[in-house]
Amino acid sequence: MENDEEVVGKLYVIATPIGNMEDITLRALRIMAEIQVLASEDTRHTRQLFVRHGIEMPPLYFPYHERNESSAAIRILSLLAEGKVVGLTSNAGYPGISDPGYVIISKAIEAGYPVEVIPGASTVPIALLKSGLSTSSYTFKGFAPRKPGKRGTFLAMERDLPHTMVFFESPHRVGVFLKQAHEVLGNRQAAVCVELTKLFEQVTRGYLGELAEKYAALKIKGEVAVVIAGNNPKFARDEDENDDDEE
Repeated sequence: MENDEEVVGKLYVIATPIGNMEDITLRALRIMAEIQVLASEDTRHTRQLFVRHGIEMPPLYFPYHERNESSAAIRILSLLAEGKVVGLTSNAGYPGISDPGYVIISKAIEAGYPVEVIPGASTVPIALLKSGLSTSSYTFKGFAPRKPGKRGTFLAMERDLPHTMVFFESPHRVGVFLKQAHEVLGNRQAAVCVELTKLFEQVTRGYLGELAEKYAALKIKGEVAVVIAGNNPKFARDEDENDDDEE
């Protein structure tokens, strides 16, 4: 009697390094070598990771990014229906965390395909720990809105809450973001984390007022995470304390 067992496809959500290419697990490397299909935010970028670790790219690979997320998700579902093993990566960290990925992950789960997440590097816990602020509870807010009005409302939602906040921000808008965070949240302790895990990693800690002034005209490059203390007097400073040494 022939084996009529149905072949079921599988989606692997693979976390990749956020900077240092050594920050990848043995399990991730094994899965990368076994997948039949790769959907990646930027195939050229991901190819560098495969080359760095001596792994051949799978027979089929194609981009999965913000602009083609819907059509690429349909393609992946079709491949899963054929029983293919598909790997999903973003340029850094976890797909679906402030990066494309949510659409296909949710659709694959809804369709009943197994989805397995391969853990790895993530900016959020690294920035949180490097900040020196409380880790007992925190919230990840992702990217703030670009427009001042919406950004102010976005920040005000957290004003009275005690947990530490982690934000992503464009290097071109860090100064503006810090200034508005200072205006909305008050003068709290914060940290600006630039290029985490990379050669020129930099973490600047201080109060929002001084950080906003420092980054107002400072040109920086690379990925940026901003960590801000929650609503707790322990991590705040009165505005007039900035003027103690003047006169």
